[in-house]
Amino acid sequence: MFVRSKLRGLLVAATLAIPVFALSSLPANAGVFLSVTVAPPALPVYVQPPLPAPGYIWTPGYWAYGEAGYYWVPGVWVQPPSVGVLWTPGYWGYAGGIYGWHGGYWGPHVGFYGGVNYGYGYGGIGFCGGMWRGGAFAYNGAVANVTNVHVTNVYVDRTVVNRTTIVNVNNTSYNGGTGIQAHASATEQQAFNEHHYEPTANQLSHQNFAAQDRSQLASVNHGRPETPAASNINSYHQVAQQHAQSQPISTADRSAGRSYNPNTREANQDQRVANGLRSGQMTAGEAARADRTQSNIDQQVHNDRVANGGKLTTQEHQQINGEQNAASRQIYNENHNANTITPNAVDNRLANQQQRTALGLRSGQETSGEAARTNQRQAGVDQQIHNERTANGGALTPQQRQQINHEQNQNSKQIYNQKHNNNTAKPAHGA
Repeated sequence: MFVRSKLRGLLVAATLAIPVFALSSLPANAGVFLSVTVAPPALPVYVQPPLPAPGYIWTPGYWAYGEAGYYWVPGVWVQPPSVGVLWTPGYWGYAGGIYGWHGGYWGPHVGFYGGVNYGYGYGGIGFCGGMWRGGAFAYNGAVANVTNVHVTNVYVDRTVVNRTTIVNVNNTSYNGGTGIQAHASATEQQAFNEHHYEPTANQLSHQNFAAQDRSQLASVNHGRPETPAASNINSYHQVAQQHAQSQPISTADRSAGRSYNPNTREANQDQRVANGLRSGQMTAGEAARADRTQSNIDQQVHNDRVANGGKLTTQEHQQINGEQNAASRQIYNENHNANTITPNAVDNRLANQQQRTALGLRSGQETSGEAARTNQRQAGVDQQIHNERTANGGALTPQQRQQINHEQNQNSKQIYNQKHNNNTAKPAHGA
């Protein structure tokens, strides 16, 4: 992963400490100036508001971090600080056990933004939503919502959209670790070293509005902000002020936000199983045992939370932690014993399903009870693969592959539905 701190001064704030907006006076290209130990939630899905007037450029929404934890800054159309410049979005990057925020900036070319697919022209590589033609900005109608105003500079180029889009089915919002695996190209590194403009005053005030809007807090909306996007900064300013007056952020919100980390331990275990399957260190049979163990723990967490109004008692925390420690040793032993398998497409599919569950838990889109069902079904598929391979000397017949693929498709639909229903994880303290 390309880390800006290698090219610029590294300013790392104390973990879970200074709000992003308190540091907004720093140069936009100063590198990492905030680091936390909790992954940002998944990117919400939203519809781009229509262009308010010619000359505005779309800037995508993002998760910022403040005194009440993660909050969503709505995507918005803004006026650039100068003719000829484009916006490089900020992004979260994972390295060395922390998630560091790399601030966005204006410049003559779009640089690296972690390979994160923010949508609407920011597909992970560069920007395909428009371009400067002389002193006027032309919009790519293939991705930009420019239907409500009379704009003469409009073209349609779907080829560049396909060429610059990084597939991100889980809406992952960070680079590195279990997130997006993208690296800065030579062109993106060159763009980073060009002369930059800081975010405009309007952009900074826009972020400040979002920081004071309780409905934008991840610990309140569980990854689904009330205002994911706005047509212009002034319109959202009015909304944010109304929210701040009617329901200001409380001390309890700040405490809950800083500890908001839904189901991290459960997600980590699922991710380790996924890694083992993908590398060939864990067989399908071993994964079946790990999935059954994790399903039981997930269900126990769910039942305990239901019985206690959404929380775990201190004793339940200790019990769950002990069970997760035992599960962790089980996964470690199975990843480091003599049972291995050559990485293959079938096990990669198993790994992908496991990782989707991990991401759903980590973002809060999937509850412990939902993960229990997913892991139980996945354990059944894992065991079926193991049994059929054993019966056939290590291979699957074409018919068995077809059947397994059908079952995985059903599991995939289940995971998708559970991540997009109205059940989201409450702020979790620990397991």
